[in-house]
Amino acid sequence: MMSLARRALDQEPVGQPILDQDNLAATIISTCTINGKVVILSRYGDPKWRLVGQPTNKGASEQYVDFNAIPAGWRATMKAILWHYMRRGREGKKRPSPRAVTKLLVDAKSFLQHLVRLNITRLADVTPFACSLFVDFCRQHRQRQGSARAGELLKASSLGQLYGAVEALHELSQYTRDVMPDHPWAGTSATHLAGLTGQGTGFRGGKTPLMPDDVFTTLFQRAWSLVEAADDLLDVRDEILILRQAAGGKTPAEGIFVRSRGWADMWEFNKAVIELRTACYIVVASLSGCRNHELGFVQRGACYATEAAADDKGEPRTYNWMRSQSTKTGEGRAEWMVPEAVVTALKVMERWSAPYRAVIEAEIEALRSQNPLDPELAEAQLHMNAVFVAMTPNRGNQVRTMSLGAWNKALKSFAQNCGLDWDLASHHFRRKFASYAARSQFGDLRYLRSHFKHWSMDMTLGYALNESQEIALYAEIQTELDDIKNEVVEGWLRPGTALAGGYGRNIVSWRGGQAVTIFKDHRQMVRSLAESTSIRSNGHAWCTADDNRCVGNDLERTRCSGCNNAVIGPEYAPLYRGLHDHLQEVLACDDIGEGGRNLVRRDMQRCRDVLVTLSQGDNSESAAP
Repeated sequence: MMSLARRALDQEPVGQPILDQDNLAATIISTCTINGKVVILSRYGDPKWRLVGQPTNKGASEQYVDFNAIPAGWRATMKAILWHYMRRGREGKKRPSPRAVTKLLVDAKSFLQHLVRLNITRLADVTPFACSLFVDFCRQHRQRQGSARAGELLKASSLGQLYGAVEALHELSQYTRDVMPDHPWAGTSATHLAGLTGQGTGFRGGKTPLMPDDVFTTLFQRAWSLVEAADDLLDVRDEILILRQAAGGKTPAEGIFVRSRGWADMWEFNKAVIELRTACYIVVASLSGCRNHELGFVQRGACYATEAAADDKGEPRTYNWMRSQSTKTGEGRAEWMVPEAVVTALKVMERWSAPYRAVIEAEIEALRSQNPLDPELAEAQLHMNAVFVAMTPNRGNQVRTMSLGAWNKALKSFAQNCGLDWDLASHHFRRKFASYAARSQFGDLRYLRSHFKHWSMDMTLGYALNESQEIALYAEIQTELDDIKNEVVEGWLRPGTALAGGYGRNIVSWRGGQAVTIFKDHRQMVRSLAESTSIRSNGHAWCTADDNRCVGNDLERTRCSGCNNAVIGPEYAPLYRGLHDHLQEVLACDDIGEGGRNLVRRDMQRCRDVLVTLSQGDNSESAAP
């Protein structure tokens, strides 16, 4: 949609000062195409620049670069800087996305306000000392009252963004008439000043909190129960729409009708309808791992199925896929393998959103009749087939794809209604999905890619059956798997931790010897062992074999007690204690024969061997029967 402006940009000489252009105010910033005709959306002289190409989950205000938001004396300079940023990007980096352009202005605002306080009106007058004062100011700044972190200092990531914006202003100003002469902090960097360099700063685990299992279980069970009951609710909703259509608007008959169907009043009923939308979102996000904007792009008819060769039992294998788009990594159109539950939830949303999509269609017809080249036409058409939509009363009941901010409010409300105090946000589901996927079999993803069957939260993971899949999610699952393996190995190498199984006993001997001195430190030792060892849980031990063909994984589970590939940690002690007690009951049976009793006695001895070994750890209970 920005093709005309972009072609104009590409034809300009590299490094040409943009303020030397003739008719600067009339320079085209963005365009869209309506019915084959190019329509100009914004020009350089406009106080706001409309940028196209944003995901549909962005609110109306997020689609503009608003120069009114910064000090008046800095608007001309920032227009020049952002124009160059849009035209060429930064050195060594690709051209920025619309979001990156709007974000630079937002991040630079604090520095510009700082310069106003210092009575500095030009970048040419900015000195390293003025920049160092800004660094100190940001480090001492406290979050404003009313915010989620009121009174707290800024996070390192926030400091990095603020300092990074100053570096961007310095670099990009070199192509304008107001050049910032010196690097803001020669000899160091924004990331270093923010505390984002050094050992451990790149760990991704602290970025998104991992939702606890009990929280996720409560949310998902509540959401799925609403999805299963959706038809009854939507039947009532559709009857109300018929009543409303017959009456030419809202009518008291609606309240009478919903009360006859068990609802207290229309407010309670409408709340349930809105809650159903949130429930469908939770189901789809939980089982697909999609980002919020990717679900915003989901349209009606997004799911389809493919058939594969029958399995060993002769049963057909069906794979469900969900189409959408992803802008995070520039992938564009992408597909996700999903379970049947996602297909069900999206069918509910297609029905749920039908009246809202009808509002968009009516809006398009009205706009087309008034002005066939109205830019809002192109905007409305982007949302015409979306299923996760919402109506905005303060914009004349306009219907658009639900924004990220609105989703986070809805999710928090849903969690509170479930009696949870977890501060739920949309991105938590992706991290939880990756964690569950990695834990599902705790296997080597590269191996499992070619051994994938039906998708579920407790089945083998594979994520490479379709070239159109969003591969970044696959990478995040691999990262989660690496984190889990590191945690497990960390426990194995902890002094005093008792380990049973053949491989476990070898680890105990090895960690007490001199071999550990070959590693730089304990962290490197953990990482090295985790990366070089295939580790997965079979439910009663950690298996380090290259495949899962050992009968100890299934038919003869007690064999792991002496297997050279098995590690049995203290967490498995209750399982072996329970298994021993159960076998003791079986031994008393009079119909298993002497051969059966011998097998039971053998397995009981294996359980005792494990429990005796595990009872020798520093913090273990005396577990041997």
